Amino acid sequence: MIEVTESESGVTFSVKVVPRASRSEIAGEIGGAVRVRVAAPPVDGAANDELIRLIAKRLSVARSAVEIVSGAASKSKLVRVSGVTAGQLRDALAS
Repeated sequence: MIEVTESESGVTFSVKVVPRASRSEIAGEIGGAVRVRVAAPPVDGAANDELIRLIAKRLSVARSAVEIVSGAASKSKLVRVSGVTAGQLRDALAS
């Protein structure tokens, strides 16, 4: 189960990123975190940009609503999405 922290501003959850994948996709759950494969390499923030784009598209929010709170230089990241609830997050990631 994905561990989600909900606050007034939105939801915060852990993400495990796999860069240089054949395609960008949400690949399920691993150890309480969302596993995301991104096609971009981890160079000059390209993988982070692709992660933000993918999450924003899946949740139907603006890219500015998605923020990497910690772990920008790591495969394990903490992501905050403004304007959504934990239920909306789980529904969007399950589809």
